Amino acid sequence: MAEGNIGATTLRDMLERGERVTVVDVRKGEDYAEWSIPGSTHYDAYDALNAGEKRAMEGLELSEGAPVVTVCGRGRSSAVAAEQLRREGYEAYSLEGGMEAWSLAWNTAEVPLPGARAELVQVRRTGKGCLSYVIGSDGEAIVVDASLDPEVYLWLAEGRGWRITHVLDTHVHADHLSRSRRLADLVGATLHMPEEARVSYPFAALGDRDALRVGSATLEVVRTPGHTPESTSYLLEGLVLFTGDTLFLSAVGRPDLDATPEGSRERARELYRSLRRLLALGPETLVLPGHTSEPVAFDGEPISASLSGVREGVRILEEDEDAFVEAVVSRATPPPQNFERIVELNRAGASPEGTPTELEAGANRCAAG
Repeated sequence: MAEGNIGATTLRDMLERGERVTVVDVRKGEDYAEWSIPGSTHYDAYDALNAGEKRAMEGLELSEGAPVVTVCGRGRSSAVAAEQLRREGYEAYSLEGGMEAWSLAWNTAEVPLPGARAELVQVRRTGKGCLSYVIGSDGEAIVVDASLDPEVYLWLAEGRGWRITHVLDTHVHADHLSRSRRLADLVGATLHMPEEARVSYPFAALGDRDALRVGSATLEVVRTPGHTPESTSYLLEGLVLFTGDTLFLSAVGRPDLDATPEGSRERARELYRSLRRLLALGPETLVLPGHTSEPVAFDGEPISASLSGVREGVRILEEDEDAFVEAVVSRATPPPQNFERIVELNRAGASPEGTPTELEAGANRCAAG
């Protein structure tokens, strides 16, 4: 690492190995509340640091013997904070690139599948909340909703003796750039999208109730429009449901992105009907969403719940159609940052010039209710 700085990849590796490290976030409280590094400590010194106060970090109590990593939005204020801590005798580093750089950090969790003819890895983009999946069976693999560098998925698959044969998205994403097209090109896999997807690149269309084979396992297509017109869920072996942004563990997908107010209401009705279809599945069906609203700890614990558990926790699912529509459209929050540009790039299957971290910065905001 450069003197005084630490890269996001190095910090990720340290947390993955369980090494002792104290992460101190010096941003404003509202920024820390929106998204943070798992296990970090908040110490709001942002205004003091930017005002040039020489003792902005005084009063922070730190554990002895562990290196300290300071964090801000882009790595500028945190560099000043780290310098002040070093003057006090601490081994302190600033996270280079700040939370923008951290947005690409990731970890994984193995998802137990008793009785299934497949293995499953949940890939968590901990700095953004994106969840993607690698499904393996008999030496083959399918990747769902790739949101990280394609090399990550290739490494995960090769380490388990799998060859990626299919890559697919649940919908055209609005909060992050899909890496699915690049991944399919890298490994020579078939690229799939729901047949209603409005994209300008070639893909193999997936229609309702179509089935994909991965080794000896089967992935069934379940069309679930509402969050977007093409939103689709996938059912593995009748046991595991990949819901994308249609259904989360504590909320439902928002229907208002890239839609008029009247269009949002119609989409909300579509979403209601899609959710009724999902709720008709077995209560023990394991729900695996496309996002989480909390920073993902390096604990190896899958982010999942039974369908019955989700139904119990998401009270809006018990509303009738009219009440559901009113509740969803009335709870609109600010849209994901830069979502129009991200959707434009995802429809083109293109990447922006330079690093995508500034374009993708911030927590996901694809949930409602």
